[in-house]
Amino acid sequence: MPITGLPSHIDISIGYPEKSIPFYAAFFEALGYTRLHYDHPGFTGSKPTRATWGIRYPGGRSFAIEVRPSRGENQDRPCDRYSPGMHHMAFHAESPAAVDEVHEAMLGVGATVLDPPTDYGGQAGYSKGYYALFVADPDGVKLEVVHLPGAKASTEGP
Repeated sequence: MPITGLPSHIDISIGYPEKSIPFYAAFFEALGYTRLHYDHPGFTGSKPTRATWGIRYPGGRSFAIEVRPSRGENQDRPCDRYSPGMHHMAFHAESPAAVDEVHEAMLGVGATVLDPPTDYGGQAGYSKGYYALFVADPDGVKLEVVHLPGAKASTEGP
């Protein structure tokens, strides 16, 4: 049966590309994403204003996340995850060690660590062995990296 409804891409508005692009490069590369290159002025040169990272799903489809500059007076407005809109994004990790590796990458770029890697299993709302890291990008977007024992990141089915 063909898989329908997999995420295709997400665009994230950023205030200052010179801060956010290095943050996201460290984050996504630690998760195994590849930086994609486009022949477009925003993606090229020594000071790009846009960047995209992608990963392939089994079966050939892909998922990408692009960061692009915000506009005008919104440049300095931080993300408010308690207003309507996205609260946070979570990414699978294959092991607790992979969560720890992302944590180290985030520390290496001076990221804001909201909650260091922790086993949340047994706490209300979390399954057994839920091991996660929470960080904020330079604009306050909350990102999670989580290892869930028994969860498969594959789209091939159970």
